[in-house]
Amino acid sequence: MRNALITGWGKCLPPTLLTNHDLESIVDTDDEWITTRTGIKERRISHVPLSDLAALAGKRALAAAGVEPEDVDLVMVATCTPDTLMPSAAGMVQNKLGATSAGAFDQNAACSGFLYSLISASGMVASGVIDTALVIGADVLTHLLDFSDRSTAVLFGDGAGAVVVQATDEDAGIIASRMGSDGSVAEILWAEGSGSATGYKEVERNHQLAAISMNGPEVFKRAVKAMGDASSAVIEEAGWSVDDIDLLVPHQANVRIIDATARRLKLDSSKVFVNIASYGNTSAATIPIALTEALENGRVQPGSKLVFAAFGAGLSWAAVALKFGSRVTPISEIDEELPPTDATVLDLLADNFAYFGGGPRG
Repeated sequence: MRNALITGWGKCLPPTLLTNHDLESIVDTDDEWITTRTGIKERRISHVPLSDLAALAGKRALAAAGVEPEDVDLVMVATCTPDTLMPSAAGMVQNKLGATSAGAFDQNAACSGFLYSLISASGMVASGVIDTALVIGADVLTHLLDFSDRSTAVLFGDGAGAVVVQATDEDAGIIASRMGSDGSVAEILWAEGSGSATGYKEVERNHQLAAISMNGPEVFKRAVKAMGDASSAVIEEAGWSVDDIDLLVPHQANVRIIDATARRLKLDSSKVFVNIASYGNTSAATIPIALTEALENGRVQPGSKLVFAAFGAGLSWAAVALKFGSRVTPISEIDEELPPTDATVLDLLADNFAYFGGGPRG
């Protein structure tokens, strides 16, 4: 039987840190307030375009899989913050990789985008439409933050993660999946004014163009239910019990949401992978970054039974029950890094301060 197997993985995090103590000088907050409510201690701010983050994560995943760029059939980038609306981020990444035989397109389901893309790519591989896909989750949401709004300014960071999905006859891959959305509550998490529905004159009047706004309590309530219900559904469809799960890799949005989802599933915290303290919410990138780190840390073993769960703007959600393959170490690795920068974190955020207001206090 032809299945779709994750054979490579990689991540790319920009080097510049924005710590909670840095935020104390920018917005009315402090480390204790942020940590107790979100679990976040620091996040990364990118000095390069999103396509550069995505391309380097992709290169690392290809190396781990032992796949040459010209052998990739499809490059799919899950993002809501592409460099440009035209061309797609995936098209730019395909060029930067030299994946000359690959089709390329973006998929936007916000923070759920990586799972939407993984489900889509795996289906194409398993059905024989393609043999090899590179699936990347990448976002630079810090460019959409109003740093005078502490409810959103403390949450997000920049980053990219990637996996290679290939055809296999190994008994592994996605066993069950769920995708869902409820557009009737789109306004509880959105970036108003960021699309074609906003006319030029309205943009001129509306200084808050494209800033992320969020109804935190409503998002929390819906996220826990959506992630918990979708996870329960894929566990049941896979024929597993909760005790069978080796690791839950959830979207890293808020540690309280992660903890509440695990409690809803009656899953012990030792079986939940959490790295939000180091990166914040990197949107579509959180799950592939977390999966890469779980593999690096030995938390994923041959044949491990994994559950991925995510939610995001839309309001979208998704879950996957996946049996990992027999190889959990990279075939090779690359030394390439992002270009260095001398810019401070305040330098990198200067455009945000100039457009939305805010900035260093006092």
